Amino acid sequence: MLIAGFPAPALGTNCWVVAPAAGEQCVIIDPGIGVVDQLEDVLTEHRLHPAAVILTHGHIDHTFSVAPVCGAKDIPAYIHPADADQLADPWSYIGAPKGTPMFGLEYTEPSDVTMLADGQPLELAGVTLSVRLAPGHTPGSLVFGVETPDAPVLFSGDLLFAGSIGRVDLPGGSAQDMLASLADIVLPMDDATVVKPGHGPDTTIARELATNPYLLQVASDLPRTGL
Repeated sequence: MLIAGFPAPALGTNCWVVAPAAGEQCVIIDPGIGVVDQLEDVLTEHRLHPAAVILTHGHIDHTFSVAPVCGAKDIPAYIHPADADQLADPWSYIGAPKGTPMFGLEYTEPSDVTMLADGQPLELAGVTLSVRLAPGHTPGSLVFGVETPDAPVLFSGDLLFAGSIGRVDLPGGSAQDMLASLADIVLPMDDATVVKPGHGPDTTIARELATNPYLLQVASDLPRTGL
């Protein structure tokens, strides 16, 4: 399994590339603001051929480059329907007038979008990903899981970071839903799971259970059942 990632130059959103191996098809997760050149370098380095873009949620810092990437590679984008409207109107979620340039750049809506459902197995580019709806940061936030020979991997988007969680104060955010998602999705996970978040460094479920104040709060309210 090949997993490569890098932070976008704007807002540090992690863009991930997942493939069975070098020289194969791949899936791109969350191509954010200004990542097109960096992404092309990663694809070239590993001789990868994109099959799809999948999105953990609809915020512009995770979706800005979806249209140019999908258009250039002639591939679809996948998102949960509760966040799909953000692909058409990302400005409403940051309180800006529609059409306002962002970071001096013009946003373009992708034309080929497929909806994802909670719990559906997603098989793309020779990779099988689990899909879980994890509302809180946004109503349609998703996390993606994949098994690797070394350990399970969770692409957590803005649900879970190293030492923290995603903000819940933007339109569509919900503190109650966030805590429920942490309890229902994160707490039961294998301790060895490697977390590759939407921002910041990798972590593990074991490390977050021991140190993350939000998970400690949730665990104290709802005892962990484990797997």
